[in-house]
Amino acid sequence: MRRRDRHGLVAVALLLAAALAHSAAELRLGSVLGEPEAAGFARAEAPRAFRFPEDHGSHPEYRSEWWYLTASLTGPDGRDFGVQFTLFRQALSSTPVIGGPWDASQIFLAHLALTDVAAGRHVESERLARGHPRLAGVTAAPFRAWLDGWSLAASAPGLGDLVLEAQTARFAVRLRLEPVKPVVLQGEAGLSRKGPNQASYYYSVPRLVAAGELITPEGPVPVTGTAWLDREWSTSVLSAEQTGWDWFALHLDSGEDLMAFQLRRRDGRRDPYDQGMWVGADGGRRRLEAGDFALEPVRFWTDEAGRRWPVAWKMTVSTPAGPRRLRVEAALDDQRMDTLLTYWEGLVRVYEAGPQAGGPIGTGYMELTGYE
Repeated sequence: MRRRDRHGLVAVALLLAAALAHSAAELRLGSVLGEPEAAGFARAEAPRAFRFPEDHGSHPEYRSEWWYLTASLTGPDGRDFGVQFTLFRQALSSTPVIGGPWDASQIFLAHLALTDVAAGRHVESERLARGHPRLAGVTAAPFRAWLDGWSLAASAPGLGDLVLEAQTARFAVRLRLEPVKPVVLQGEAGLSRKGPNQASYYYSVPRLVAAGELITPEGPVPVTGTAWLDREWSTSVLSAEQTGWDWFALHLDSGEDLMAFQLRRRDGRRDPYDQGMWVGADGGRRRLEAGDFALEPVRFWTDEAGRRWPVAWKMTVSTPAGPRRLRVEAALDDQRMDTLLTYWEGLVRVYEAGPQAGGPIGTGYMELTGYE
């Protein structure tokens, strides 16, 4: 090998090390969501025309982006499981560092988690890599989001015939997923405002049918269930007054679906940018603003670091058929993601609230952030 080639490889290695170190050190909540000052990046400021399948792919002109899938699953014996897969893209610079496929400006981070309710077990894993065709990336047509052997990919146009495949030393997941409801644009025609100068572009596939196999320490388990797919990209989401959020994506047995989140403020007041979406069994939808729903934590779980996570909630929602009173409760209290960014992400069960409430009427996922 010529000397200049060796020097070139050393430079690439140093850039990679610097990028990964920067990403790990800076992976705070504000950084993942895009901090207010991010010169050179595009910003979500007004509604846009979404184009599919192009928008299933990457938007590197924005600082942060993620592809997020959760699934509520059941084994043949009634055993409940939850699966989360998220691929994050984070730009370290608004311009290429070195250019070409080895450009160091795009970092990808993947999270994978499995909840086994009967075993009382939640396990998570993460992988981190630079954007490179052989390491990590996203393509729109055909759709594929991957990182170091983990992938979510479609073999049909758009998001049809999706397959999630991922394996760790402790567990493995292979799920086939098929959308049964169309894409839902969140917020204002896909522009999800979180503050006067903060917003993201956000859409969901609120319900997919799922079937496949999980590999657990006890052996393989065939599973079926429902899944939720979220897509979001931005340069600045949270303001200095906001510390995090409480987010819910719920599937009711009636075929109705609900997404709702509240942004927690430092002063404790209700944030006017709280929002959500009610999706009927027929696919009809109703946008929810802050006054259309209320959330109240009713039970907490405290981890070994002293963080109190609200793992059960009362929820009141204004739906097209009238108000609904629900109770949302963690299927397992400890579903904390002990990763570079600590947050709680896990399987929940949904009940009717009130003295006559019976068994679960739905399942879903809850995400709690900013509880440092």
